[in-house]
Amino acid sequence: MSEPAIEIDRPQRPTQSPPSGRPPEPGIRTRGPWLAAAATTVTLLLLAGRYGYHRDELYFLLAGRHLDWGYVDQGPLVPVLARLLDTIAPGNLVVLRTPSAVLAGGAVLLVAAIARELGAGRGGQLFAAVLAALSGIVLASGHLLSTTTIDLLVWLVAAWCAVRLLRTGDSRWALGIGLAIGVGMLSKLLPALLAVGLVAGVLIAGPRRLLRDRWVLAGAGIAVLLAAPNLIWQATNGFPQLGVAGSISDGDSSYSGRLDAFTLQFVIISPYAVPIWIAGLVALLRRPAWRAYRAVGWAWLVVVGIVLIAGGKGYYDAPLLLVLTAAGALVAVAWASRGSLWWRRGLLALGVVPFLLPNVVLLLPVLPADRLPAFVVDVNYDAGETIGWPEFADSLAAVHRGLSPPERSRAVVLTGNYGEAGAVARYGPARGLPRAYSGHNSMVDFGRPPADADVVIAVGWERPDQLNTWFEQCTLAGQVDQRVEVDNDENGGPIHVCRGLRRPWAQIWDTEVRHTG
Repeated sequence: MSEPAIEIDRPQRPTQSPPSGRPPEPGIRTRGPWLAAAATTVTLLLLAGRYGYHRDELYFLLAGRHLDWGYVDQGPLVPVLARLLDTIAPGNLVVLRTPSAVLAGGAVLLVAAIARELGAGRGGQLFAAVLAALSGIVLASGHLLSTTTIDLLVWLVAAWCAVRLLRTGDSRWALGIGLAIGVGMLSKLLPALLAVGLVAGVLIAGPRRLLRDRWVLAGAGIAVLLAAPNLIWQATNGFPQLGVAGSISDGDSSYSGRLDAFTLQFVIISPYAVPIWIAGLVALLRRPAWRAYRAVGWAWLVVVGIVLIAGGKGYYDAPLLLVLTAAGALVAVAWASRGSLWWRRGLLALGVVPFLLPNVVLLLPVLPADRLPAFVVDVNYDAGETIGWPEFADSLAAVHRGLSPPERSRAVVLTGNYGEAGAVARYGPARGLPRAYSGHNSMVDFGRPPADADVVIAVGWERPDQLNTWFEQCTLAGQVDQRVEVDNDENGGPIHVCRGLRRPWAQIWDTEVRHTG
């Protein structure tokens, strides 16, 4: 007989009265979360080939051609993965995004596994899995090859190990935490924020003996050892990620700024899940049977406090919000099992359709790209950044063809951001475009234009007047036409042709063209 959509857990004696103040025993294993995880991965794979590359994916592919132990804005892990996948299946978007789809399914399983550790039965685990599967952070990061997808799984693995450590008292689980954080820091340095949150949580709520436990110290050593190549690269190059973080704090990026970061806390899972994760947070901090897990609740409070104060992106703490959601799933299912069962169960079940399913429409490419409503891009900035890159290259090619043959022979493309340079690298050769250069983030280290390149097709510059400080003459030669009505960073943007360098590239490249964000 198949399982119901959401089965209300029957009270278990250990959950009601755990002996000696110990936390409840884990719930029974169930196949429901596996079905939810499989459905998530399959859906993401089916939609992976719609629309096109995201600007970050185009950048990862370029970074993969210039492998190093670190980059201005990331570690080596995702560029290595992008190069491997593009070598296996060149130009295949589905293959490029397959790891993300699989990792998203893994995230769903981990959220359910955390709920099980807290004592959830079949219904609680399935409810937690459904909330995770339809959450904004899982769907958005699972659709694209992204450092965020790596972060999501890393944080959840570390959180699951932390919950097991706190439940069992077996500090050897700290090795798993260290392994996850160390691998994650080969993608970005953000897992260090999780480590800070967990340490602060233990300092506040205990057990403080863990901070001098040999296994915990060994786990910390593993994390540092694995992260060392990227950390050494960052240190050698003056920690450029701090400069990127500063740009993000100033609002020079999507989903950044303190107000946006605060607002995102209430939508990144879904509005429907807000009372659930709040209930989970309260239960972690106040429920006597969960006293052992209070450090996890405090970890989120510390992390989100740092994100808001520092002006980080609002999704940085989203994996811990999923942990709170896993805890809240138990609270919600227990609530639905009391009093008037039918209306409480119905409220939980019916809420999924109007409050969770819209995430699929807003965050995945289910609508036609040429008829994408403006409100979708307003809500999901990344959707607009996956549309129109071949047409972007067409617009540049039209300007390039308008140059005289001598000018075409020494012309280059200068882009304002790494996505535009990546689009020229991907689509330019078939259109006869010259190489694109950019000073954005690590693009500046991938090479500067040749000394004799004094004819430049410039695109993506928010301040065209800046071009006049580098060139004797800049003329508006066209605009980007992506042939769809989409409000992204490129569509309708000006294309200039600039001639006559005022100073050599070697003098302006690192000092003036270089920029982060």
